[in-house]
Amino acid sequence: MKNNSRGQLSIPVQSLDDELNARRKPLLQAKIKPWWSMIVAALAVVVTLTGVTIGYINLSERTTSNRLAIGLTLAPTNLDLRTTSGTALEQLLIGNVYEALLTRNSDNSVSPGVAQSWEVSADRKQYTFHLHKNMSFSNGHVLDAQDVAWSIQTMMDKQLQGAVSLANFESVKALDAHTVVLRLSAPYSELLWNLSSRAGVVYDKDATYDAKTQAVGSGPYTIAAYNPGVSVTLQARPNYWGSAHKAQIRTIVLNYYVDPQAALHALESNDVQVLAPISSQLASTIEKDERFQVQAGDGTDKYVLAFNNRKEPFTDKRVRQAIRYAIDEKSIIASRGGTDALLGGPIPSLDPGYEDLTGLYATDVKKAQSLMQEAGYSPSKPLKLTLTYANIYPAEIGQQLRSQLTKIGIDLTVNRTEFATWLAQVYKQHNFDISMVDHNDSHDFKQWATPDYYYGYNNAQVQKLYAEAMAALSDEQRDTLLAKAARIVSEDAPADWIMNFRVVSAWRTNVEGFPVNLNQTVLPLWEVSVR
Repeated sequence: MKNNSRGQLSIPVQSLDDELNARRKPLLQAKIKPWWSMIVAALAVVVTLTGVTIGYINLSERTTSNRLAIGLTLAPTNLDLRTTSGTALEQLLIGNVYEALLTRNSDNSVSPGVAQSWEVSADRKQYTFHLHKNMSFSNGHVLDAQDVAWSIQTMMDKQLQGAVSLANFESVKALDAHTVVLRLSAPYSELLWNLSSRAGVVYDKDATYDAKTQAVGSGPYTIAAYNPGVSVTLQARPNYWGSAHKAQIRTIVLNYYVDPQAALHALESNDVQVLAPISSQLASTIEKDERFQVQAGDGTDKYVLAFNNRKEPFTDKRVRQAIRYAIDEKSIIASRGGTDALLGGPIPSLDPGYEDLTGLYATDVKKAQSLMQEAGYSPSKPLKLTLTYANIYPAEIGQQLRSQLTKIGIDLTVNRTEFATWLAQVYKQHNFDISMVDHNDSHDFKQWATPDYYYGYNNAQVQKLYAEAMAALSDEQRDTLLAKAARIVSEDAPADWIMNFRVVSAWRTNVEGFPVNLNQTVLPLWEVSVR
């Protein structure tokens, strides 16, 4: 049995970026080990489309089971992917019911989706997509280039969910039934990645249905039943157009649990055969049970301890550096189960521009004390600061930070508030000293190049490098520029990055192919089979 469990249930909370579609992700504090509260980071899928098959799919030849039940945490409030934000919808619908131009892989890269290939002009302002042939929606309508162009144009005209992801959009046109040309007014190096999610989802332009309770997509599954807040039943399409993403299980039921103990009981009693996420506290009760497998997956969650860089004492770099040297991230991670990863800067390992920066501020209490003394503070003359964070995160993290910072002459008051209060006071009004929150969005380095963001971090060189990265004419150039910018940010110490959170999943050993990376964002259920 494989066991990479860690210390806490991953439950997505509110994303802090309005432009990246704020998400509501309530933390269940009850039985879960304090601070791993969350998400994650965006998942995708390991897949390359290699061809299409038309006709009836004999599912009984592909699997020994016609049914699988999966326990999840965050239930979608409705099914309208175009007007409702939230990772719960992306997790449920993208790749399963709806399909995008491109597919997101488990390493956060992209591969073919509705488009089987594409070309990019030398100036990176024109993208030509070549679609698969003989595609169809679940209602039998043909999917062609007109649907692709209509989906993108409608999204941009009405500024629907995903529109903000198509920076520099100029036009989209169907050249023929199988060719789409998308033009930008200026290069945008994130375009292809964004077209693997909401911005690239293809809808049936001729379909009429209630998008809040129904779905008409081109994916391998349809919505057979939707019980808001409780469950969603997916049914495999017998007429699915493709072969690479063909469903291997006829019926999949997604059950949503508010109580983690109830979710565990459902797994143990075989009411569900998969549970994602599960805390390592609860996973420890089944890790020696040969019926189950437990595994942690990578994601893009970044637990950021942000300083208010607009005001004293954080205008003094020595104070910021001292705090980073004083914090022992390894012990924090170990106390929570030990599965999460160290993160020494603003870019996690699955995002472009990642570089291991954990060595920049390795824990060094003596060095931290020296810096604080230079800045005029000591245990006998402490610096009084307040850490403000939402009570969706447990108290232990604040207690640990208070204990660690006391050693260097910082008297830290911990103020845990309601999330709505934190959102108004810290995120909107910028009224705080230090704050802690999980930034779960992938490809979100823009925060550090935006001076009016709540961090108040203003570095012209970082802003220039970020702008150059977004306009880069190759992914290699983009990644190099982002890595350089990230190193500058980390060296400047406008925050401390406590950890890169990893989600733990558990399933019965006869289940195969359940995705573990990024599975709180995109969950490609066509990969799953049952022996």
